[in-house]
Amino acid sequence: MPDISTPINEKSATDSERCKIQWCIGNTTVRSPYRLQEALQVLADSYLHGNLSSSENENAFARLLHEKGIVNVERLNRDDGNEEAGDLGRKWRSAMAQLGFVVRHNKSGQKFMPGMLDIDVPGFPMFKGNPYEITPNGHRLIRAQTVAGMQEAFLRALLAYRIPSLLEKNYDCRPFSPLRFVTELLLELENNGQEAVINGSEMALIVQQRSRDNGINALVSEIIRFREARDAAPRKKIFDRDALLEAAGDKTRAQTWKDYADTNFRYLKATGLFQNKSRGISLVPEKETLAHIITADGDGDYDDFTYIARLWKGAVLPTDDKVQTVSIVRDLYQRLTEQGEPPEPPEWNRLNLDELNQLRYLWEDRLMQLKEIQYARAQVGLRQDIAAIMKLLTGPRASGTVQLTGGDSFSIPSGEAPAYFEWVIWRAFLAMGGQNPPWKSRNFHIDQDFLPVSHAGSGKPDLKFDFDEYVLVVEVTLTLSSRQEAAEGEPVRRHVAQIAELYENSDKRVYCLFIAPRIDSNTAETFKNGNWYKSDDSRLPLHIVPVSLEDFIRLFEVGRDGPSHAELMKLLIICRSLCNSDAPQWKAQINQEISRTISRLKRQDISQNSEI
Repeated sequence: MPDISTPINEKSATDSERCKIQWCIGNTTVRSPYRLQEALQVLADSYLHGNLSSSENENAFARLLHEKGIVNVERLNRDDGNEEAGDLGRKWRSAMAQLGFVVRHNKSGQKFMPGMLDIDVPGFPMFKGNPYEITPNGHRLIRAQTVAGMQEAFLRALLAYRIPSLLEKNYDCRPFSPLRFVTELLLELENNGQEAVINGSEMALIVQQRSRDNGINALVSEIIRFREARDAAPRKKIFDRDALLEAAGDKTRAQTWKDYADTNFRYLKATGLFQNKSRGISLVPEKETLAHIITADGDGDYDDFTYIARLWKGAVLPTDDKVQTVSIVRDLYQRLTEQGEPPEPPEWNRLNLDELNQLRYLWEDRLMQLKEIQYARAQVGLRQDIAAIMKLLTGPRASGTVQLTGGDSFSIPSGEAPAYFEWVIWRAFLAMGGQNPPWKSRNFHIDQDFLPVSHAGSGKPDLKFDFDEYVLVVEVTLTLSSRQEAAEGEPVRRHVAQIAELYENSDKRVYCLFIAPRIDSNTAETFKNGNWYKSDDSRLPLHIVPVSLEDFIRLFEVGRDGPSHAELMKLLIICRSLCNSDAPQWKAQINQEISRTISRLKRQDISQNSEI
């Protein structure tokens, strides 16, 4: 394998002149940046806000994150209740402080920049000087109600963020913006006729080991050499593994580099500028104009005081400037026109900045919807992948890795199994041909790669599908044992009742499919009675059928297309007709009816194939 460790720098830099770093945005404990919004909300609502500097309070913060379901700390599930988790509290606090969402303090509890307490940001109270108060950009992230809103907060944070900075001194290079650095590399790769993608190996071996001091052109040359060597290798995965081991020196360090690369990808994607592609990241096409503007601005030089001010407030974006916003919105107009949906052309010169950004939000959302329609249609051909991901969730820890049909591997991120459970069941119904627009069938947010950024919001069903004959509500949970009934019994019934009341005077009946790895008999007992009383004490019948995930997977995998909507409704009607049995018996009867339906569908499939 050729030597890929030394770049061909424009300045002919020697090893001693190169930037000696291994940078990582955030930290590998907090790999899902979107969870920081939930953590900030927990902090804001607790007595720990502005009071997060002692070991005792770090431990208390970790316990709060655990209790609120933001992170599952297994050691805190033990019966003795004496386990400490302050290390985890510090990791979450560090991730929030690094990106400027809270005011960072030093070990003595003093703020880094005393003068910063005098900054008055409109719409926010002045800082009180307490340890780890939430900053203006932190409040912006908390207030965000959409993925686009969260991404704007992360974009402002990462545009301001520098390595090294006043807060981080352990890097041997001049300060640089990791966001601009990666964006410049992608644009320059494209200028060199290369695929504008940085994959996992390239991030781990090259990009996160370097800075702008090494020279963008030199680093592009280094990436091209790596790609040429990889293309010549007969077994690409072994090449990647050996290159990483050789550079890192041992397996532990190699895994750390891979973890850093994964974390860097996640935080960069949280800005909305990047998307998954070819086991790496590329620029989102409709954000390329924004990317060019960002890189044209350069990193800029400013002192510590200015840096902290920008980090805490959030950087100024090109969309804060009217001229630059016009160019971005014009690009969106052109992209919608190319999609066959040309908007009504506005009078550009008469629109103010706020009106332009409202158009930007509207058109970005519509482009995302058009992509989601294509994504939904593609699920029909991905049934094998969907089933494989669902099977990961049948185990007690929802862990493991599966190989997808395209050759990529897939694993559920640690701590995100509930969100991915809702997501994969949504994909299953898209594959079976859900009839309403895909974004109207889910009660959770997805990012630009159609991956979940959080679990479904409270107050509504996880999923809802409108069919010609009926309405199907789908609720899922990973909760097991008797806790399942306590956690799901009332909320599920209430959600189904809300939908059933909407259709009470229509010809459509509302059914609910409740899916869990295992159905507890107490849960089945609650659902089999199936009544809900409205505020006027009138009775509203509910038609809920609890099904184990294993049974749902068997049903999903039958034949080429799975059960039709009509066949699924027939199964639900039969299962509800058996609900007078005791709960354990009813569960067994549901299992038997699913088996009968599968057998019948298989016979039909064989018959249809023989006729062909």
